[in-house]
This record gives sequence, structure tokens and C-alpha cells, in this order.
Amino acid sequence: LRSSCRVGGGLVQAGGSLRLSCAASERTFTNIHMAWFRQTPGKEREFVAAIRRPGIRTYYADSVKGQFTISRDNDKNTLYLQMNSLQPEDTAVYYCAADLIWNVQYGTPTAWHYWGKGTQVTVSS
Repeated sequence: LRSSCRVGGGLVQAGGSLRLSCAASERTFTNIHMAWFRQTPGKEREFVAAIRRPGIRTYYADSVKGQFTISRDNDKNTLYLQMNSLQPEDTAVYYCAADLIWNVQYGTPTAWHYWGKGTQVTVSS
């Protein structure tokens, strides 16, 4: 199982929107759970959102509820993160994560075994 963070990151002004996407190589994409994390220099990787297979149940960090939306397209083997009303504090490298087994500790990076390379999101004030 491999995942790759694809196009979607970049520079945006405060209040703007971006959509991140992450493609997984798993043939049975519907069998994997996926998540987004983010990290800034000197800080631990922070949970953003998760979505269970096949895509009905979602979970969000309190800091992004109502602002970010996680979704998946099982036909395209792709995970998305729609980010609206972005603020400078959302600036980070965003990573997608995947696993075959759902872990109740889904908010911790160690609960996920597979990671994308990360994509930089920069929000200017």
C-alpha cells in the first residue's frame, strides 16, 4: 500500500480555499481508512481529519471543524481535503495517511502505517 500526496498545496491568501488530493496505490481502495495530518517546523504532526472505509464516517480535529471537509472517491482511489476560510495558522506541510486497520487512536500519527510525502500549504495574511 502506497500513497502519494498530489497537487493541491500551494500559496493562498487568508480567507481563500485549497483542495488537497492524495492518490493511493491500493487496488481495493475501499478497504483502507485514510486521514490527513499537518506539521509545522518544530512541532509534532497534528491530526486534521480522518475518513473510514468506505467513506461514510468522518472525524475532524476541533480546530478545523466546519472549515475543512475530508472526502474520498473510491472509483479514483483518491482522498481529498477541501480547506476553506484558510488562515495563516493553517500553514503547514499536509500529509495523507492510510491503514487497513482502524485504530481508535486515529488522532495520533503512530496509528497510521502508510504516509504520503507531504505537500506545503502556505496561507499569507
